[in-house]
Amino acid sequence: MAKVRSLYFGAASLLLAAFAVPQTFQPAQAEQIAATVNTIVITSNDVAKRVKFMQLRGEKGNLKQKAKQELVDEVLMRQEIIRTSTSVSTDDVDAAYERFAKNNKMSSAQLTQVLTRAGVGPEHFKAYIGVSMSWPKTVAARFGGGTNRMTNDEFVAKLKANNGQKPTVTEYVIQQVIFVIPDKKRNAIAGKRKAEAEASRKSFPGCAQAKVFAAGFKDVSVRQQQRVLETQFPDEMKAEMAKIPEGGTSKVTLGPYGAEYYAVCKKRQVSDDLAAQVTFETQDLSKAEKAGENPNSKKYLEELRKQNDVTVR
Repeated sequence: MAKVRSLYFGAASLLLAAFAVPQTFQPAQAEQIAATVNTIVITSNDVAKRVKFMQLRGEKGNLKQKAKQELVDEVLMRQEIIRTSTSVSTDDVDAAYERFAKNNKMSSAQLTQVLTRAGVGPEHFKAYIGVSMSWPKTVAARFGGGTNRMTNDEFVAKLKANNGQKPTVTEYVIQQVIFVIPDKKRNAIAGKRKAEAEASRKSFPGCAQAKVFAAGFKDVSVRQQQRVLETQFPDEMKAEMAKIPEGGTSKVTLGPYGAEYYAVCKKRQVSDDLAAQVTFETQDLSKAEKAGENPNSKKYLEELRKQNDVTVR
């Protein structure tokens, strides 16, 4: 019997209670279509694996039905994460997997063994981690600064609670540089492309010349500049971005499109109504996410269900 403690993964708190790892399994049944999301098929085997995962988490009730709904939601979230380019990197997911193992007094190899024996497998767990870590970024991008989620009365109340002081935060203008990796070649060239991206940071000329700079490399994309407040960065990025000077670049990570890094074009301290509102909103969202009560996440998913072709059998 192995005991696994709780770990917070961005959008959800994952609680694995004490569980016994089965030593034998029933023969696999023929796969059937359990649900479809647009052109993505969720099979009966996917559902069976998620049911086992939910059992490890101590879930109760009609697990088969819950598993179908959870998988449908994950497909919707994953598609939106890809569409909005808000995915965490595979490095982030691997690091979270290792932290989970360490927090539960296991090595990564031991965690993989436990998950495999339980009929879940490490890839299923990592896919869950990836969506759970990325989704808050997607929600923040959709409902972040400038959306007027907070009413004027709410904003005034927040200011009063803060003794009338508007928080001073750092505003960044950032630009993403991506050394593109085709999906079919990902396993073969990911290491090489990451090394190329890392080497390019030493000669990065600054955002004004970024596109000209990228033209000197093969299959390199430079995204449009974005304005981001420090409070809008995921927790794992805040400390790193704070250390980067103007013209500098972040570390290279493997994202959904390739080896990528961010360039800091400009950074300045701001303390105005918009910055204060975004900061207050982000703080409220963070508290809600940790409590598993983010209303924007629920609203976003409801919108996606209506906008997409979802069939559950």
